[in-house]
Amino acid sequence: MASSTTSKPPEDASKLGYSYVTPAGMCLRFRQSLAQFSDLFSEFNKYIAPAYHHDRCERSVHMRLYSMNKREFATVFLAFFACFGLGIFIGLAGPPITVMSKVSGSSLQPNVSTSDTATNYLARGPFVMRTPLLTTYSQQLWIIAKITTDNTDDEMVDKKFHISVQIEGLTAEHKPMPVYGGTHNGGADVKNRTRHLSCSYEECDEFTVLHIGFLDYAHYIVTVQFYGLEAFHQRYNIRSVQFYFKSYNPAFTQIEIWFRFIFVLFTFIITCWFAHTLRKYPMNDWSIEQKWLSILLPLLLLFNNPIFPLIFIANTWFPGIIDALLQTTFLCGILMFWLCVYHGLRQNERKFLTFYLPKLIVVLPIWLCAVVLGIWEKCDELNDPTYSHFEDSENYN
Repeated sequence: MASSTTSKPPEDASKLGYSYVTPAGMCLRFRQSLAQFSDLFSEFNKYIAPAYHHDRCERSVHMRLYSMNKREFATVFLAFFACFGLGIFIGLAGPPITVMSKVSGSSLQPNVSTSDTATNYLARGPFVMRTPLLTTYSQQLWIIAKITTDNTDDEMVDKKFHISVQIEGLTAEHKPMPVYGGTHNGGADVKNRTRHLSCSYEECDEFTVLHIGFLDYAHYIVTVQFYGLEAFHQRYNIRSVQFYFKSYNPAFTQIEIWFRFIFVLFTFIITCWFAHTLRKYPMNDWSIEQKWLSILLPLLLLFNNPIFPLIFIANTWFPGIIDALLQTTFLCGILMFWLCVYHGLRQNERKFLTFYLPKLIVVLPIWLCAVVLGIWEKCDELNDPTYSHFEDSENYN
């Protein structure tokens, strides 16, 4: 029995309501790349989004960060940049950090009778100078020297020479009191410090003559003498010697004290508010960010140094070293925080030996080196005003 089938003609694609057009080669490849990237991001997203195996979900204390909308995010960032811009504006419009005055070495030249002494005065000295008026808010004093020559040769000159410094403080009765060198302790503590004179053409680099870390007197009488520049003077002719007196601006010091007080006050308030907010939750339920904030906020309070005013009233190394210690501890604490948070994205088991100890091994030497070097420099500068850490690199090493 034969059966016959009739074939229907193909229908027009336009009558079906849709059509398919093969995309171009570059467009297709671009879409496939985006699809692969989306799949890769979806695989990685489960490690950074709140999930059951993270401590950022329901089994930890809920953070306000995860429920903020776009408007609240914009408000937070706007407030941050407003405060940041206000700080920059105060810094630009406020007083300069330091004040500086200068005196020419030729104006300090005494009346001499011998021509040799007059000719080599700028290469030898002695330069007897009286510092400007200094107050407690001036904090510290630097004396910086700059030498100008008649050198026209196309060469760099690096000359090693020595300086000796004698310091006397003027009391309220204008009586000189030995502070360093000279007749102080029978003159036994006079030291010749080594300095390097680097010159290019006529200009020579500045070098620090002395640094007084605490000001006991309103005025100082400083006597500076050079040794070993006579041959340099005969060849290149020292044209002038300028001495610069540099100290902190008292107006800036007052602003610094107020800013430190305001930051200490606000940090204390925020720390108390943070502790009050989380007091009803057990610490085991805190997220890693909340645990670290409970450490960083007290460190920030110490970073602003509540005992900062002691620097102006105590002639001792203790306040300066405490300030350096607290600042170093806070910065190393931030480094430890970021190491733990970034590693904690993929690490849920945070035992001390496997999670925190390797990071402590990385951060602790940095903290120890910074503290030791800070204490070393503070103590040496208070004991010896002519001390320079640039010349003390061998002891550092």
